[in-house]
Amino acid sequence: MSTPVSTIRNLGPAFEASCTAAGIKDAETLRDLGPDAAYAKILATGAKPHFIGYYVLVMALQGRPWNDCKGAEKAALRKRFDALKTAHRPAPEHTLDQLLDDIGVRKP
Repeated sequence: MSTPVSTIRNLGPAFEASCTAAGIKDAETLRDLGPDAAYAKILATGAKPHFIGYYVLVMALQGRPWNDCKGAEKAALRKRFDALKTAHRPAPEHTLDQLLDDIGVRKP
């Protein structure tokens, strides 16, 4: 029997819908994937990256309040998020965007 994603503390219906769109059908699958792989799957659906969403996911899977992380731990999460965002950035829709990416003008 599967448990809805929204039964995990801090994860509501909107996040559950994002998981469903990414093929993450239940809380057990989400826990098995872990926050980084799950967030990567969500980004692969075209969802816009958002640090707070990622942060809340990490805290939720640890069973912690969403605002429990501070200082160096939060800075380390930001680095992980930035790496995920860069690795799963969608292809540019326009040639100009691709050119700007090629010369390093746009931020990843």
